Amino acid sequence: MNKTLLITGGAGFIGSHVVRLFVTKYPEYKIVNLDALTYAGNLENLKDIQDAPNYIFEKADITDAAHINRLFEQYKFDGVIHLAAESHVDRSILDPNAFIQTNVMGTANLLNAARTLWKDNMDGKRFYHVSTDEVYGSLGEEGFFLETTPYDPQSPYSASKAASDHLVRAYGNTYHMPFVITNCSNNYGPNHFPEKLVPLFINNIRNNKPLPVYGDGKYTRDWLYVIDHARAIDMVFHGGRNGETYNIGGFNEWQNIELVKLLCKEMDSRLGRQPGESEKLIAYIKDRPGHDRRYAIDASKINKELGWYPSVTFEEGLSKTIDWYMENQEWLDHVTSGNYKNYYETQYTHR
Repeated sequence: MNKTLLITGGAGFIGSHVVRLFVTKYPEYKIVNLDALTYAGNLENLKDIQDAPNYIFEKADITDAAHINRLFEQYKFDGVIHLAAESHVDRSILDPNAFIQTNVMGTANLLNAARTLWKDNMDGKRFYHVSTDEVYGSLGEEGFFLETTPYDPQSPYSASKAASDHLVRAYGNTYHMPFVITNCSNNYGPNHFPEKLVPLFINNIRNNKPLPVYGDGKYTRDWLYVIDHARAIDMVFHGGRNGETYNIGGFNEWQNIELVKLLCKEMDSRLGRQPGESEKLIAYIKDRPGHDRRYAIDASKINKELGWYPSVTFEEGLSKTIDWYMENQEWLDHVTSGNYKNYYETQYTHR
């Protein structure tokens, strides 16, 4: 095996797809998946590769500097793909300190461990930091986020991610650490924890529960199919230029209310309901504080430099996503009940 890679947050939504891709595509790599297994980390996402000879799982929290240092010393990582983060805006409003600890201090712990390990030889090493388009703030009705767009975070979540982005760049400048950063738009797809809009609403429609829509519902987001995001991460890790930032977007925008109505239409068809029946579940609720009006990414840089582009339209990706949730009700039941936590105990604790 010619590389040992650390993937943090690899039992989460995006991370599990990245881990699966790297484990299956690069059998010569040793892939160490580090995850704290908080509410959104679920090893059931990785059942299909858990016994692969090049895969290792380590339960650890990136805020535990001593544990992180021991793992770097043990495995001698050649590269880091850093996805571990607190990522839900609503949760950051309720508990900003948790986001500061994980997203800022946790990132600093990883950077320090990598700097110590690689200090005598940076050749062939890479620290890849995965971030969000929310660091750029909010757009008006026109324009797009570029890699050069000034940062203007508006929530505790986006501020913590902006701080971690700046830390990575500072370590690159100060300690000559080889790094790349990507800022992505909203992800959707299989294995998404159902506090997020798409899986939450699929589940609520199925169970005839209200569909809570903030404000007037006209908040606009660019949507990125998670499997396409994993492909982009692979391309940037292997082909991106050191010290560069790449924006990853789905090349499409949807107002929240139009997305919800599309979900209702697709679900009505699958559940045999009358057209428009599920739209009756839509309930407009009080807006959340600091709600950014519009995000939209210009992903032409990664397209031109690395040849990446989305493999599906949003409608195609959403249809695939709905099919996955309809076919994996047991997974959703385990997540919503908390039973997925038992999987770790059964699979790893008594080994």
